[in-house]
Amino acid sequence: MIAKPILEAVLAKAMSTGADFAEVYVERTKENNIVMIDSQVDRIKDSLLSGVGIRVFKGLRCVNASTADLSLEGMLACAGRVADALGEGNEEISIHLTERLFGDIHPIRIVPDTVFKAQKAEILKEAYFAAKEKSDRISQVSATLLDVDHQIMVANSEGLFAQDRQIRTRLAVEAVASKNGENQTGSCSPGRRMGLELFEMIPPRSIGEKAAAQALTMLDADYCKAGTKTVAIENGFGGVIFHEACGHSLEASAVALNQSQFAGKLGQQIANPKVTAVDDGTIPNAWGSINIDDEGTPSKRNVLIENGILKSYLIDKLNGRRMGMESTGSSRRQGYTFAPTSRMTNTFIENGPDKNEDIIASIEDGIYAKEMGGGSVNPLTGAFNFAVREGYIIRNGKICEPVRGASLVGNGKDILMNIDMVGQNLATGQGMCGASSGSIPTDVGQPLIRVSSITVGGR
Repeated sequence: MIAKPILEAVLAKAMSTGADFAEVYVERTKENNIVMIDSQVDRIKDSLLSGVGIRVFKGLRCVNASTADLSLEGMLACAGRVADALGEGNEEISIHLTERLFGDIHPIRIVPDTVFKAQKAEILKEAYFAAKEKSDRISQVSATLLDVDHQIMVANSEGLFAQDRQIRTRLAVEAVASKNGENQTGSCSPGRRMGLELFEMIPPRSIGEKAAAQALTMLDADYCKAGTKTVAIENGFGGVIFHEACGHSLEASAVALNQSQFAGKLGQQIANPKVTAVDDGTIPNAWGSINIDDEGTPSKRNVLIENGILKSYLIDKLNGRRMGMESTGSSRRQGYTFAPTSRMTNTFIENGPDKNEDIIASIEDGIYAKEMGGGSVNPLTGAFNFAVREGYIIRNGKICEPVRGASLVGNGKDILMNIDMVGQNLATGQGMCGASSGSIPTDVGQPLIRVSSITVGGR
């Protein structure tokens, strides 16, 4: 996207007032979005974003700026702004970049941008009609097909020059079931770091059917009663609780500033010994995977918690300086206008020793959270609140009638200790995680787990 001699000149300009580190991040992102509502294509949106972010460090001081002007003059002007904000002077700096090739473990067979929109619309139709025809009680369906071609280039004053191309595809279906003036929704939205070959692995029809089935189930459900209960949380997107309630508290952006409940606890037991949690950005074609992070550091498998013991944090360059620790390849940003910081990639609880059927059989009176929804968390305190999108009563060790309106309320450090059974059906679910460096794709995951005691909100 940008020639090395130009990047070298921009880095030299950024370093000219005494910075001890400079970085140039170049982005070119093409995004295609097709939405179908009421059996018709409602809108088609294509966007192209390109620009440069320039960052400098001097000790723990950091200055960041960005520009959409990719000319040499425009980038030098941006570099001059960060240099001027950092200090005074005009040092002569020489930068020599050497390209580092890290390889690509995420093969793409059908690049979405090479496929006609009419063909993409057929994918949407298959998912849409599968949902709509599920029942005459399905009153409305919307389906969205998203494909993203995200190309980055990272160069820094240490001589690094690296590139990555991240192609992602996702299909989201939302169905509304109606009865006697009452509505309930269901959704399904798988995605991967791959092209349209995704739909050979996950047929669009199955996505629509799942969304509709969930809406219909919740339409016939009674409201959940509130109380303190034992809860079994299913695999896949159930991992959102660990992601939000614990994962964010393990990011250096919180830990380095002592704004995390887990700051200073490396080597200590913070979870039940059955819990091993990992952040792994190297999983081939996973939604949150990256070859390199947005600072050009190779992605890696980071074991966060091993048998209940806190082993590591997720660390970026700047917060690594604050902590005296090396980067873990965890620096991410939505785009060039955001400053990067430590973020998750694919974060999950690993399979455990317990049989899934034993987990359900062990619960006399509790809740089976088959599908989790959104929620909120305070990284400093760990307090969280999450909706249960699809839930069921467990009675005498058996999954019984569905319930609606349930939520799980608790604290990250408490829930980690209260996970006393971990199953063997690890799966992941896809989401977009928002934080200070913007919205980024992340996988969450776990096998079926049992939480011995947690507050269940309801009526």
